[in-house]
Amino acid sequence: MSRILRIDASARTTGSITRDLTDRIVARLGGAVTARDLATPLPLIDADWVAANFTPAGKRSPEQAAALALSDTLVAELSLADTIVIGVPVYNFAVPAALKAWTDLVVRAGVTFRYCETGPEGLLVGKRAILAMASGGTQAGSDIDFATGYMRHILGFMGTADVQMIAVDGMSVDPEGTLKAAHGAIEAMQQAA
Repeated sequence: MSRILRIDASARTTGSITRDLTDRIVARLGGAVTARDLATPLPLIDADWVAANFTPAGKRSPEQAAALALSDTLVAELSLADTIVIGVPVYNFAVPAALKAWTDLVVRAGVTFRYCETGPEGLLVGKRAILAMASGGTQAGSDIDFATGYMRHILGFMGTADVQMIAVDGMSVDPEGTLKAAHGAIEAMQQAA
């Protein structure tokens, strides 16, 4: 059975377009779902976390291991998933702070990527990611969309190059049309094996 990691980043727990999209995508794909709701805030990385992260695993103190425990859990969720579905609401042209906090906790040298002679190499290969983007007026892929390019880069940096996007990016202009197009794109998705 396919394993799906669902990440919701909208601050709105009801009435959220991205949450509706992730609901529909997960239902369409089928599979075992692990859900991570970022409306419950994640801690920001701090000096203790950074020190623990750069200490080799075998030399970490119990306090350092505790500082990385949540990060380790988030990385394990990513590692176990075949498909990663991320709700990406666009706040002020970029990702919400909650989603940025998640990326800070999962992008880790030697864990989700490594440095090689040819540069960085992602370690989360063979996965599929689907971004469910919603915005009032920031068109997906435009010069002012700093959210979806960032998420594609982060996922690719960690080795996940198969990234699809379902965009509802015209809610201020044509809410019915943009929602209809997104729902049609979800219905056209292939279900997980």
